[in-house]
Amino acid sequence: MLHFLDYAVFACTLLISSGIGVYYRFSGGKQSTTSEYLIAGQSMGMIPVAFSLMASFMSAITILGVSSENYTFGTQFTVVNLGFILTTPLCAYIYLPIFYRLKCNSVYEYLEMRFKGKVIRALASFAFTCQMIMYMGIVLYAPALSLSAITGISYTGSILGVGLCCTLYSSLGGIKAVLITDVFQSLLMFGSLIAVIVTGVSQVGSISDVFRISREGDRLEMFNISPDPTIRHTFWSQFIGGAITSATLYGVNQAQVQRLLTIGSLRRSQGSLWMQWPILACLSFLTSFAGLTMYAYYAGCDPIKSGRISKGDQLLALFALDTMGDYPGLTGLFIAGIFSGSLSTVSSSINSLAAVTLEDYIKPLVNVSKGREVFILKGLVVFYGVLSVLIAFVADLLPSGVLQASLTIFGVVGGPLLGLFSLGMLTKKANEIGAVTGFVSSLLLLFWMAFGWPRPPMSTLPSEDGINDYFYLYEISYAWYSSIGLLWTFIVGTLVSLITQRLCSPKPPS
Repeated sequence: MLHFLDYAVFACTLLISSGIGVYYRFSGGKQSTTSEYLIAGQSMGMIPVAFSLMASFMSAITILGVSSENYTFGTQFTVVNLGFILTTPLCAYIYLPIFYRLKCNSVYEYLEMRFKGKVIRALASFAFTCQMIMYMGIVLYAPALSLSAITGISYTGSILGVGLCCTLYSSLGGIKAVLITDVFQSLLMFGSLIAVIVTGVSQVGSISDVFRISREGDRLEMFNISPDPTIRHTFWSQFIGGAITSATLYGVNQAQVQRLLTIGSLRRSQGSLWMQWPILACLSFLTSFAGLTMYAYYAGCDPIKSGRISKGDQLLALFALDTMGDYPGLTGLFIAGIFSGSLSTVSSSINSLAAVTLEDYIKPLVNVSKGREVFILKGLVVFYGVLSVLIAFVADLLPSGVLQASLTIFGVVGGPLLGLFSLGMLTKKANEIGAVTGFVSSLLLLFWMAFGWPRPPMSTLPSEDGINDYFYLYEISYAWYSSIGLLWTFIVGTLVSLITQRLCSPKPPS
């Protein structure tokens, strides 16, 4: 059972987050203009933006999913952090400068300018909206699952409480409140992981014991260099595939670009992008080590096989209760860290969705006065906050873990979006027909691969005897989806553009 201090720590997290939103509602620019509400009047510093970039997409999914991944399959997933060697310069020096010069509230405005058509902008914006709505459902579901596993508190109440809190401070305080709460919530995530690791290692024996037991259980693996794309995780799928997946987030995703535009100069914005890499890597490695500590602690007595929990995503919550239950307040810190992850992610998502909806759907159709734009944005934030809660209730139907589910969503939609922006920025002859054809066909291909047929069980990826009844495309690891989407969109878009230009060009007189 939880101690009173545990509940107090968690309650303080929600109160402080909400208080930040109230503070920024009545201070500074008071969120009275679209610029203030969406990009903080470009007044933010590098450090809070760097923390927010990390927290926006790595939050509760990282803490629960990566720890479970390392417990179940080993450390191969951690190679994804090396991919930022490729991702960071690509995003900082190719994509970001274009968005920064345009000063667009929606990144999809660029597509209309570049391809001289409204169709491709609408398609890309709609795909992003669907992607983020699904993702918000997962990140609300994840901490609610953990809390119900630890305390027995209502699963429904957990989702409603977190959804209400992040909707409140996001709608009141705008992007500035979101960024500052992200810093606070990031520190809670780090604190909760450190507390779990310290108490867990002390009960296992030592750090060397954790690595020894993990090595004996074949959990220490980073250099599986097999080129087979059907193996779930290899060095190449995590390094290359992970780099491209990260580029879909940090290069062309509305939520992240919007954060980078809150900084007053391009150079400092690029510096913030570089700064978030070590912050993200630290959180990722802490989470991975927490997974190894769990493996060492439960060696010989797996909680899933023994029936104590039903899903791998509940492992870290159970581990926290087993190791910190005798220390009042520490379990509450863990709960606060998990919920902080979802608060930061959902608040970032609903803010960016509000911006996209206003700029891409409402303003092109309706003449909105400057004075009413902020009012509409706040209403949209509330709408998407409520919608995220509704989606969370169906996330429990996902067959795979929260980590793979979230990365699959980003691969299926993010890869084609990255390919679309790359087509516009890296080629001169691409036109709207080619862009639409490449983008739509890429989405169809990836949705077919990811959801067109039941996936092979993880234990048979790849098949040990080399024989199975699954079509080859269904066996390809989800880690490659972004790469496939990028290449397909770019290649098909380029070819169709060249063909249509030749067909539509005027013929010389005979």
